[in-house]
Amino acid sequence: MTSGDERADTRAEKVELEFSTHGGEAVRFAALLHGDRRAPGGPAPLLVRPVTLGEGWRVLQYRLPADAQGDPAAYAAFERQVSAGVALERRYGTERYGEVFTRLVGFDLEAPEPFVLYRATDGEPIARRQGTLTVAEQQQVIAQLVLAVRLLDHVGLVHRAITPYTVRWDGTHVRLAEPYAVLRTGEPRAAYGTAPWASPEQREGVGTTDTRDDLWSVAQLVYFLLAGRPGAASGPPPDLREFRRLAALDEGGAFAPYADGRPLAADLMRLLNVADPLAAASSSADPLSRARAEFDAQRAKKRQELNRGQEPEEHWAEAAYESPPPRRSLRSWLTGGASAAVPEPAPEPAPEPPPPVRRPTLCPHCLLPVSYDESRLVTLDSKKVANPLDLSAERRPMHRQDALRQAYQTCPHAPAAAPHYLPVPYLTNGEPLTIALVGSSAAGKSHLLAAMLGEIEQGALEPYGLKSLPLNPETHREFLRDRVQPLHRGKVLERTGQASFAHFTDGLLITGPAGTRPVVFFDLAGEDLAQNGEVTSFLMGVGAFVFVLDPLRALRLRTLDPVRARTRLQQRDLGDEAFTTVLNRVPRTGPYIAAPAAVALNKSDLVRFDPVVDRWLGRALPVSLDEETFRAESRDVYAFAAHHGSPAWLKPFDDCARCTLHFVAATGAQERGGTFPHGVRPRRVLAPLLSIFAMCGLLPAAELSEVGT
Repeated sequence: MTSGDERADTRAEKVELEFSTHGGEAVRFAALLHGDRRAPGGPAPLLVRPVTLGEGWRVLQYRLPADAQGDPAAYAAFERQVSAGVALERRYGTERYGEVFTRLVGFDLEAPEPFVLYRATDGEPIARRQGTLTVAEQQQVIAQLVLAVRLLDHVGLVHRAITPYTVRWDGTHVRLAEPYAVLRTGEPRAAYGTAPWASPEQREGVGTTDTRDDLWSVAQLVYFLLAGRPGAASGPPPDLREFRRLAALDEGGAFAPYADGRPLAADLMRLLNVADPLAAASSSADPLSRARAEFDAQRAKKRQELNRGQEPEEHWAEAAYESPPPRRSLRSWLTGGASAAVPEPAPEPAPEPPPPVRRPTLCPHCLLPVSYDESRLVTLDSKKVANPLDLSAERRPMHRQDALRQAYQTCPHAPAAAPHYLPVPYLTNGEPLTIALVGSSAAGKSHLLAAMLGEIEQGALEPYGLKSLPLNPETHREFLRDRVQPLHRGKVLERTGQASFAHFTDGLLITGPAGTRPVVFFDLAGEDLAQNGEVTSFLMGVGAFVFVLDPLRALRLRTLDPVRARTRLQQRDLGDEAFTTVLNRVPRTGPYIAAPAAVALNKSDLVRFDPVVDRWLGRALPVSLDEETFRAESRDVYAFAAHHGSPAWLKPFDDCARCTLHFVAATGAQERGGTFPHGVRPRRVLAPLLSIFAMCGLLPAAELSEVGT
């Protein structure tokens, strides 16, 4: 029902409001937009206003104004709010006990001013009922607040804004405020809130978020209602024992200053003798269970077949070495090997095996061995014209080193009419690793590569013990100028044009525990990759692949139809032509391709509110990597793609001996008129690259030895 104030609001603006429901359905309403206001203690910089939908449906709109959209943190917090609202509505929207939350109506994150709509709530801030609640109402409030924390914990959320001024009471239900301050459980804490309502750890922003942060807030709120005054900022109030209704909170440790000293919400419910609806609820069937089982079966089949004989050999196999048996002593020969009273001398230690045979460096273009040859050095001018470089008279080591860092060497196998050039550091460091991005046109390969290298440029590899330098400073500078910087400014990159020769796009020198290796990236047009032409002959020598899977083509989700219509892309069941062509062309050892591979389900932000996708895309990459995490994400991506698409899209996993799968978003936004209006927010774009580094030995930790198997 529309309030009198809203009926009298002559300034209300009439509009057509289109948004998505929590299930992804697009809906449209005639709407009256009322005046903006700031919610007391609300989330800056968001604006709040009442909205009337249709014939009197009152909702509340939170929106991110245009002048705040340049702040990535503000947009990220707003998106977390929407994600939390969707998660709560999907999980508890049909449950009676879901009324403890402010309920989400819909959202539009791509609007000029992104917004989210909530049902208008009845009741008043519970602070106004201080000292007036009956005994029965006190019991209801305590039970429902602890239940709300229990429900949040079940979906992995920490509300962080539970105070007497944000929680409402209508005489029957408490209702938490909109989740504008929410974080996921286990994320680094960000300083938020004031004493005594926020826990000491939450106020200081130390450690990682814990559902028991919210239990502190509940305990402080209830004490305030019963005692008539705020509690202590860093521990139990001194007069806590005077309030019999708080005995369970006290005995359970809800007022403990640190989260690990407080009980879990489920345990506190037992102390309060409150029924836990989640304990009694039957677990719903997992719609992806069959696809997960398919992943497990295919993985087990590959492991069995690969372990049956020799491990897949690489393109240039190292010489096998078997230690000779220990020599027998003279006494053993004379006695025929019988035991003697005098102990035998210890056998001589086996000689050290020879060092591994280093494979020759291959030209990444013609796949023939190339060695460093100072007589073939050149520099390339701004028009890529080669000029000979003679360093024979250069005696200054620093100048010589700097010249070589920027120099190229002509490949001796290239025809004179079509020369190609290799950066000198490619030939003078460790074994090169070539990585090719594979996928159809418009799958987002170029955006993904630009996002990857943009993250690396900002030091994102350093937490993993890796350092990076440009393979060639000028080439890298051009790539940053022409691709990375425009993308960061919100510009849609031009599609990669077809080529007559496959030049690598950019290269890095990656240094880690295993030494320094050149890493070069190839990004060709999808049309070239789908053909068995000469331009793609280099693929037979590629060291690793990133297969970029486009959900708009692969997934049968109706919620993607509006984006498909706008981008003129069509869903298809036959898989990616580029995937098939490349997989059929690359050499195999037995049934499998030896080169490691990663499948990147790009544009995952289009499906980011699906619980399986949100489990990964909603969290930053962990600093500590392990093969179990890679395997769990691969299993989820495989199951999600198999359930919503055809098996043809998962051919890289079936054909490659070692393969991981990842949810990634190169831009995290949808394009409009050649730009990303709200900027770009790359997500988990380094996950495929880090898995390849683990499989190729650049991350040689023991806990990563079986990544992709």
